[in-house]
Amino acid sequence: MKIIHILSLFIVITLIFLGCSTKSKKSFDNIIFVCDVQNDLFRAASTSMGEFPRFVKADAALEAAKSGSALLLLADDYPAGKTKIPHGFLKKTKSKNIKLYLEFPDSLPGIKSAEIKTIKWERGVVTADVFGELLPPMSIVSINDSHYLEMMVKHPLMVLARVAGFDNAVYGLAGVKSHPVLFEMRQWNSLVSTTKLSQFITGRYAPNKSWKAIWTFIFNYLRPNEKMPNISWLPSVRPTFAKGAHITDNERLQAVKRGVEWYYRSNLLATTEDVKNGVTLTAESGRDYGKEGIRECYLSKINYDGSQPISNSRRADCAGETAMALALYGMMTGNETDKATAENLLDYIFFNSRLRKGPRNDVDSPEYGFIDWYERANDHEGVYYSDDNARVDMGAIVAAVALKSNRWDEFVMANILANFRATSLVTGFKPRRLDGSPKSGNTLANGWKPYHKAEDYYHFAPHYQSWMMALYLWLYDKTHYKPLLNTAKRGIENMMNAYPHKWEWTNGLQQERARMILPLAWLLRIENTPRHKVWLDTLINDLLAFQDDCGAIREEIGGVGLGKYAPPKSNAQYGTSEAPLIQENGEPVADMLYTSNFAFFSLTEAAAVTGDKKIKKALDKLADFMVMIQVKSDARPELDGAWYRGFDYGRWEYWASNADLGWGVWSSETGWTQGWITSMLMMKEMEINFWDFTEKSKIAESFKKYEKLMLSEVEENE
Repeated sequence: MKIIHILSLFIVITLIFLGCSTKSKKSFDNIIFVCDVQNDLFRAASTSMGEFPRFVKADAALEAAKSGSALLLLADDYPAGKTKIPHGFLKKTKSKNIKLYLEFPDSLPGIKSAEIKTIKWERGVVTADVFGELLPPMSIVSINDSHYLEMMVKHPLMVLARVAGFDNAVYGLAGVKSHPVLFEMRQWNSLVSTTKLSQFITGRYAPNKSWKAIWTFIFNYLRPNEKMPNISWLPSVRPTFAKGAHITDNERLQAVKRGVEWYYRSNLLATTEDVKNGVTLTAESGRDYGKEGIRECYLSKINYDGSQPISNSRRADCAGETAMALALYGMMTGNETDKATAENLLDYIFFNSRLRKGPRNDVDSPEYGFIDWYERANDHEGVYYSDDNARVDMGAIVAAVALKSNRWDEFVMANILANFRATSLVTGFKPRRLDGSPKSGNTLANGWKPYHKAEDYYHFAPHYQSWMMALYLWLYDKTHYKPLLNTAKRGIENMMNAYPHKWEWTNGLQQERARMILPLAWLLRIENTPRHKVWLDTLINDLLAFQDDCGAIREEIGGVGLGKYAPPKSNAQYGTSEAPLIQENGEPVADMLYTSNFAFFSLTEAAAVTGDKKIKKALDKLADFMVMIQVKSDARPELDGAWYRGFDYGRWEYWASNADLGWGVWSSETGWTQGWITSMLMMKEMEINFWDFTEKSKIAESFKKYEKLMLSEVEENE
């Protein structure tokens, strides 16, 4: 009986508490929404602020509204249809002293009916000092894929404009065509938006705190004499963990699992039927996954519904790096589907696609052994980037060992040697890109010997040079072919003698450091000298000087005039080429496409050869950072488990300058990003590293054959 009494008392107390909680939730009868029940603003406000009446029709809402109320007419038919403003509606609201927020209206008194237009590179720019300290004039916000009404307004509060900058429009708005997006019509007690601002969760507008400030201003405008609660919401695409979260071993394994599963739900793995029919992958296709390669990435544009466009380019490097991740996971878990998909991807690169056919499969061609950049219709227009070729090889090497197969070894051997014999024996450098086309500046139409014999060719860009140098060291360790070692050493020495003032950076200086650490770590494997150790320590210290306590590695722009893709120098340059994620040094952004992903690999190799506890600690922090910022999304399952290129670790959200023409903040690369981060998390959990793991490679078995085929005219370089 005692237990029953205690339970009864507990139930009564619980009901009283729930009753108090319900009563304590504020009801806003004087703020009326006109919208669909699924509208983002209505749902967020109802959940976090209180209870609001909602109507579907504007006339019915106006009739129910008391004098002095506020109405929000939201754009239910966006983007195809404008919000209909009933005849005489504004006059009636004014007579009842009602304040309005109107968005995407079909007509306004005194303003010509506007045509619906769509942004391309424009972002929201604050133009009035009304949003509080967080959003002063010239602050930037994203209004993704905004469909807007072009209106002429004298004093807008916010505009859409193509501007350069990270948080602020650094070059201002002078000379820039801008389009009003939010303005006040005092004669009608109204705020008007020319687009749908209330789709901020579905459309993934950012940054989150900035949008909280915007909605706070709008609610305060509607109810200036009433203290309004703060609005809050859960972003539809967000980091998996909060900043500073303690990451457990199980959570690291879950990050790996989700990272691998992302490949199958991303619609990026290509199947035979998929390519033949020209459709995106939507159904289970078993062992057919990857038989036609893998699409490159989700591009950085966000559509109005929160989806993102796909790059359909099927690249060799992405396929090789994805194969590495899937093969490792298949080895770790025994999953046969992952193993089969990895095999399919490698077969696609080396046997079934054009990537290794045509002149690349003709032993008498100077292009023999190279792997084309991406699959194209014409076999004779091959493009061979040094860094891309290196990453194809590295992915294939790891995958082959994990799959216990040597079926692809000869192709890897031929590719390393093709790059090697186009590398200067004197300087250790090769062109970042070689072309099969005779029209190219660095053509192979005249053979590989001009590059091999070049005596004064220098290219101080680790982005393109360093990982091929690392492969020369790795292959030397397997074959003991001395020219590989000598060429790599000369390239490394010349590169380090030029550091840092002559280094050419691609999207930033940090990525150059991150990549150069790898050949330095592997050089120690072969020649562990004090000089080589100093080189390695120097770069690691300089890289980790920018590591935040949360594990993020901050981006840094290098010397003026040395950057291939520098930040935009004007508003007009925004979005016209590849670009860094930052506008200037000091902005708290980490890059998972060019820096942090490759630093994860390089530092793992450095820690393995040195045993340095400082490096291991930095790796632990970096690994946990990767787990924390992995994409979490129920609304967009095709993105859940991915990693984006850009992350603002100050705000703790996906935000940066989106100036890159396709691979900006919200891009998610199957190989460069997903392949390496997922693989390195697995290697960390299994306590393995590339060098030791691939000691089992049987690649040396084919060296004598390819030495005769490809190296008979290579000169010694003692």
